[in-house]
Amino acid sequence: MATTKPGERKLQILQTLATMLEQPKGEKITTAALAAKIEVSEAALYRHFASKAQMFEGLIDFIESSVFGLVNQITEQQEKGLHQAQAIALMLLNFAERNPGMTRVMIGDALINEDERLQLRMNQFVDRIELALKQALRIAASQGEANEAETALRANILTSFVLGRWQRFAKSRFQHKPGEDAAQQIALMLV
Repeated sequence: MATTKPGERKLQILQTLATMLEQPKGEKITTAALAAKIEVSEAALYRHFASKAQMFEGLIDFIESSVFGLVNQITEQQEKGLHQAQAIALMLLNFAERNPGMTRVMIGDALINEDERLQLRMNQFVDRIELALKQALRIAASQGEANEAETALRANILTSFVLGRWQRFAKSRFQHKPGEDAAQQIALMLV
């Protein structure tokens, strides 16, 4: 029997959960199915996570740290607020495309019948995305490239656009790529 280093099994569980979420049929994932996929007992899963909700929290931690790490990089690298807003929106679409299982978590599809606090956390995630877009558009307004009075409205439109693209991607069984023609559409929203 191969031994795993501390933390490796936990990472393996989260990676397997994310992979299972990529299945187009989007069936409910049970701890029994997850354990079978990893070839361990359910008890082994619970040695690393107190509950299935805690496993989903691990995925949400990954999503939040990845997305907001990239948002910070964009805001540091781009001086122009409009470029920041466009880059953030495109990054969100590309992140979903590269991580289809995570997309199901971000839209809440994978969280149905799970602990309610998980969906609340994803709602806060979306609020933070909208806030990041609003901040970028405020910078654009201070640079004379946008109307200050429209920053909240445009941030909401961009957020709704991204959410819609994520939703369509997941509901199309990952056939409709979220980034397709997005750059031109986002540019139209920012005019």
